Amino acid sequence: MDKYELIKQIGEGSFGKIFLAKGKMDDEPCVIKEINLTKVKQQNLNSSEKEVILLAKMKHANIVTFYASLQEENKLYIVMEYCDGGDLMKRINMQHGVLFDEDQILSWFVQISLGLKHIHDKKILHRDVKAQNVFLSNNGRVAKLGDFGIARQLNSTTEFAHTCVGTPYYLSPEICENRPYNNKTDIWSLGCVLYELCALKHPFQGNSLHELVLKICRGRFQPVSPNYSYDLRILISQLFKISPRDRPSINSILRKPFLQKLVLRHLPPEVKLQQQNHSPRQKALLSCSGKDSFNTSSSAMVI
Repeated sequence: MDKYELIKQIGEGSFGKIFLAKGKMDDEPCVIKEINLTKVKQQNLNSSEKEVILLAKMKHANIVTFYASLQEENKLYIVMEYCDGGDLMKRINMQHGVLFDEDQILSWFVQISLGLKHIHDKKILHRDVKAQNVFLSNNGRVAKLGDFGIARQLNSTTEFAHTCVGTPYYLSPEICENRPYNNKTDIWSLGCVLYELCALKHPFQGNSLHELVLKICRGRFQPVSPNYSYDLRILISQLFKISPRDRPSINSILRKPFLQKLVLRHLPPEVKLQQQNHSPRQKALLSCSGKDSFNTSSSAMVI
């Protein structure tokens, strides 16, 4: 930790404290998660270690950048990118009832989706997609998915996870009913984030956990403002399909025609170059394909 100077504590989670810091050599701001290993159960310790491993694999413009991890005495430190715009839930609360423009909603949504695609391509479930785990930078123009503390990597795309985890408001029906689940549970949670951007509130609420779970399992929610486009409103309903099989994959979402301009705008430069190298015939074939035409061996997306 000699390379960093702690500035102030900016948060505290179940596994430790979070500090705003800066590098002593470059004066660049960063975030440091401090985990006291003496107070952490073995299960939680394993979770923290897994988070470090997963973070090291994630290199994408819409995922919070992992810098380093180090252990000193009985403390584990995870050094990450600092996003100066705070988290998305704070930004939503700042609206005080004034709805976001659709262009802003879709810009953030596409960026979150691109980050989630990068994760799903690596056969990793996030399992805690929520507005508090989306961070903003560059004056709120860039959205990044973070906090992989309860994510887990699957052995294959068809393997199901069984552990009941997540934040209650964002739980999928299959988790509420203690059924096996796969990456479609992240899609449900993504729908919750999109709904919150449109309505400035949770799609499913209850006075108790039991009441909340019943509403989630029924999948009934108050429609968002009719001022939003038909395409956006239909997308929300698709993300909230009770059966995971009926929900679109992240690849299918990113191929929606009304999102294409934003997807192209937010693609990494190297991926844009790859798209330009396709012949018109290749592009036509790819755009007409009914399959998920994505390169699963990298983060490149073929449209």
